[in-house]
Amino acid sequence: MSLTPFTKQQLLPQEEKLEVYRHKSELFIGIPKETSYQERRICLTPDAVNSLTSHGHKVMIESGAGLSSSYTDKEFSDAGATITKDTKKVLSCPMILKVEPLTMEEIALVNSNTIVISAIQLKTRKKEYFEALSKKKITALAFEYIKDEDGSYPAVKSLSEIAGTASVLIAAELMINNQFGKGLLLGNITGVPPTDVVILGAGTVGEFAAKTALGLGAHVKVFDNSITKLRRLQNNLNQRIFTSTIQPKSLLKALRRCDVAIGAMRGKERCPVVVTETMVEHMKKGAVIVDVSIDTGGCFETSEVTTHESPTFIKNNIIHYCVPNIPSRYSKTASLSISNIITPYLLQIAEDGGIESAIRCNKGLKNGVYLYHGILTNKAIGDWFNLPDNDINLIVF
Repeated sequence: MSLTPFTKQQLLPQEEKLEVYRHKSELFIGIPKETSYQERRICLTPDAVNSLTSHGHKVMIESGAGLSSSYTDKEFSDAGATITKDTKKVLSCPMILKVEPLTMEEIALVNSNTIVISAIQLKTRKKEYFEALSKKKITALAFEYIKDEDGSYPAVKSLSEIAGTASVLIAAELMINNQFGKGLLLGNITGVPPTDVVILGAGTVGEFAAKTALGLGAHVKVFDNSITKLRRLQNNLNQRIFTSTIQPKSLLKALRRCDVAIGAMRGKERCPVVVTETMVEHMKKGAVIVDVSIDTGGCFETSEVTTHESPTFIKNNIIHYCVPNIPSRYSKTASLSISNIITPYLLQIAEDGGIESAIRCNKGLKNGVYLYHGILTNKAIGDWFNLPDNDINLIVF
């Protein structure tokens, strides 16, 4: 008889084992209060909490977590949430929802095998963050990585829509400022030349900035190096506007004439600096720069990070607004937007019988996972921090 590593019993034909589909699971979600500077948003609105609790799920919210997006504890408790002042209790829930990533102190309070859904903000992370999560065998999903059926990233997109719309409204506010603003109305008044707006970048931020500026009656010029993006922007605006690739000569000409310049460029690692200090010096006195790209470095050479408390500074006679987290200024709108994106996914996870089955069934959700039971499953993060990573498709199938 030839040698074999199997016993006689194992070599006999076995009955087939099929996967038994798990039934609906109950979620127990904890929402701690945001601790990081200037974060005013919350992941779930009272309506979203209501729809979760009416499906039999539990939601525990730290007292005061919704106040800065103008939701009271009472609204949440009426919607069926448990309110507690005990941060530890909230962080010991099996599933945690948060806008900002967990801090190291919070990770220490979290139980092993918890599911964490939050933003990741890769540029501000350190290697220790992933190592700490990994030690606790945490499964973590990032808003920024969750994909929709059409392959787009819904959370990134909707926050970009807010930032784009807001950038024009912020510029309109800054132009009226009596001390150094020009006292201009952003719009188109009969017999008065329209306000000139230059937008750098034709992504979602650029598109919504252009929509808002056009809606107010401004004269808009959009610059981007991708003809495809410019074409898509024109089709989405339903009207022809001035579009151009980024060439120093034509860009300088546009900047010299404009009242408002909005930076909305994206880059791989950091955003490209498109406007040099010399170009800024040539702009009209009292013009406004809103650099939405500041969270990846900014696309104006003169940009420096500012805060919601003191959002502007003046350099070369130009007003600069460079706050990295613009959507947080419109905390209620941003909260509604995050909540409406995340709630269907939460109900889906429960419907599928837990996170394991849900990521098996839903490719877009699977794309959001960057740690699976402590195993890093995102190649970009692995390369960036020099950490070993695994393909999630080889772990979950």
